[in-house]
Amino acid sequence: MAEILPIGTILAVAMNQVIKTTHVAKDVVIEKESFRILSAHLFDIVRVLKELELGNLNETPVTRKTLETDVKKANSLVEKYKNRGRFYLLIKCRHIVKEVQDVTRDIGKSLITLCLANTEILSGISDEVIRLQNEMQRAEFATCQSQLQILDKLDQGLASRKLENGFANDIIVDIARAVGVTVEPSEIRKELDCFKREKEEAENRKELTEVYFLEQIIKLLSQADAAQDYEQVKDQYMQRLRVIECHDPKSESIPPFKAFICGITKTVMVDPVSLSNGTAYSRIAIEEWFGSGKKTDPITDEPLEDLSFRLNIQLRESIQEWKELNYCMRIRFCKAKLMSENDSSVKDALCQMQDLIKENSINKYWISIGGLTELLINILPNLHNQQLKTEVLVTLKYAIEGHPRNKDILIENKGFCHIVPCLECESSPSKAALELIYEIVADESAQNKDYTRELSQQYVDEENVIICAKEEWYGPLVDRIVQGPKSTKMAILRRIVQLELEERNTKVLCELGLIPPLLEMASADLEAKELSLSMLLKLLISSENKRLFAAAGAVPLIVDLMCSSPVIILAKCSEILEKLSSNGDGIKFLVDVNETQLNLESLVENLLAFLQNSHLPYSVLRPVLRSLFKICESESGLVKTAVLTAGGISLVLNLLDHADSETREAAINLLFLFSNHEPLGVAEFFLKPRRLEAFIGLLENTNKSDVQKAAVGLLANLPKSEVILTSKLIELEGLKDIIEILESGNTEAKENALSALFRFTDPTNIEAQKIVVELGTYRLPQKRVSYSQCTSRCSHW
Repeated sequence: MAEILPIGTILAVAMNQVIKTTHVAKDVVIEKESFRILSAHLFDIVRVLKELELGNLNETPVTRKTLETDVKKANSLVEKYKNRGRFYLLIKCRHIVKEVQDVTRDIGKSLITLCLANTEILSGISDEVIRLQNEMQRAEFATCQSQLQILDKLDQGLASRKLENGFANDIIVDIARAVGVTVEPSEIRKELDCFKREKEEAENRKELTEVYFLEQIIKLLSQADAAQDYEQVKDQYMQRLRVIECHDPKSESIPPFKAFICGITKTVMVDPVSLSNGTAYSRIAIEEWFGSGKKTDPITDEPLEDLSFRLNIQLRESIQEWKELNYCMRIRFCKAKLMSENDSSVKDALCQMQDLIKENSINKYWISIGGLTELLINILPNLHNQQLKTEVLVTLKYAIEGHPRNKDILIENKGFCHIVPCLECESSPSKAALELIYEIVADESAQNKDYTRELSQQYVDEENVIICAKEEWYGPLVDRIVQGPKSTKMAILRRIVQLELEERNTKVLCELGLIPPLLEMASADLEAKELSLSMLLKLLISSENKRLFAAAGAVPLIVDLMCSSPVIILAKCSEILEKLSSNGDGIKFLVDVNETQLNLESLVENLLAFLQNSHLPYSVLRPVLRSLFKICESESGLVKTAVLTAGGISLVLNLLDHADSETREAAINLLFLFSNHEPLGVAEFFLKPRRLEAFIGLLENTNKSDVQKAAVGLLANLPKSEVILTSKLIELEGLKDIIEILESGNTEAKENALSALFRFTDPTNIEAQKIVVELGTYRLPQKRVSYSQCTSRCSHW
């Protein structure tokens, strides 16, 4: 009998498996979520095993051996897939999901058998064990929908034997994007080499079904442009070129053979198939023919007992060869037209080249091999027709899209030098030139990446940077702000700060690294400060951007600038502080570069100190008040600092007289927050001439529910002993406004209004109670106010 491992060894095996599965969850690009869930369950099992280890585990060799075996299965599963190629993992993802599910369920069953033998030890963690057992035994893993769609598309292609270049290009792009591989020849060939190794290993294991499956995929994907070897593509073009040399150079095409024409559509067959009697048709056409109920041969009209058909590979290959010969004929003809210097001929050639690229992407190679890319670059500066310039630029863009070799050809032939001047042309050529330049420099994986970046910095001037930004291409802009001279930075910022930026645009700018150079400018002269802070304000519209802002050590800088800068900079800094604390973020981003919380008490005191300056404009007062509110609302202990240490109530009270309505509203919100802790001194303020009238106006502000809620809430917090204030409120019809809020305010305003109503129900003030009754207050609970609200606040009535 094999030696039985002790529980400590089982624990060690499980721990080792957890480490490995966690590693796979990070590194394996396919079914990462499935491995993560398996890993999470194993972590839970470790906790159970630790509990068992603390007790005296019963001698249960079978259960121990079962768990050990199943954990080893999980370990083998991880080892099996952790170093496989990305394409291969995607192709096998449905099978991988099933394997992960099976091993998870098996471990769940093993856990049950182990735990049944140790019920006393498990009594303290029974709920956790039961949950874990149930979850693992019922685990359902599924491949993500996008991967399934790719696999379905691939299966359909294999079933219909779609070996044409277009389908292969489409599917290889889908697969590459799904697994994070760039569509470059070197990367694609690397993945195909992995497939070939997998096929060889399957052959060694005598797994014939797997070998056939991988052979089909290799043959299909090898048709894609990115999978093809340049020298082979060139040889293929040269072979076709030699064949067409015997044809008239003035001819644009070779007529199709009669055998290529579908008897139903009367056009060249697409996906030709043969019937049982040998005649051939386009697949879609014959499917529609039979689908309409017909059971005859469309040409001979003879009845067909067998309606099946099969792919005619030989005919398909012949048609493909004919198409390729015609591609070469058209390329040769385009070359002659481009060299004619006749605008009409050039336009015709450009249209044909665009059509060739759309018809089959192999023509991106062949156009360049035939010398047309170089020819386009050379004729560009000599064209005076703006529309032709545009079409040349568009054609070049089509030729280099997703094609690193053509991009290199364009760069090596100094295409950049001829393209950039087109930015100064009319609108159409300028936009086409910009899109082409972007296509050249945007691909980070291009061989000439450093050179293209240098060219973009050299040729794309300040005006073009703004043009790029308007087209949502921000790379040149950030490059100039990071590396350009001060004059360039300032000129660009003056323009860009005027642009409307959506949240996604600001995210791109921050990810490209715009925040650090802006912070550097914020430490320079006054104009640089103002421009950089204005731009930072535009960026702080999302939590992710705020995080990057804080991580750059920006918040302490902003706080320092507030304390030592002119009013115009103080206004910008206070707005930034308001942005950082808005949208429920509170004090989350008020940290230094090490993510250490700033001294918030000191910050609150400094902000309140600004309120002592009666000459500050509302552009400063508004954001300061709003920042104080958000900060103190997030950390209740800061209210005590603001109220008792810094004398916040008296400072904010003075702003209720401010000429700017939004400043008054911000002040009432903050005062309400303060009054929850320290209401003294507010009543005296309201008893001064004309101040209570202004306050009642806030109660009537139905357009701003937060202001109305704060105003009635402040009233509720004032001492009930202030009977003069109560009388004044009745005299000025403030009680009527409170009851109106009970009828039409939002939930929070109603809550505060009920509390405020309490001051009018003093048993010694019969007149006030009479007015409350006359205004119909007792009917409100049946209409608008919940029973619980009324009973909790009005039970004293």
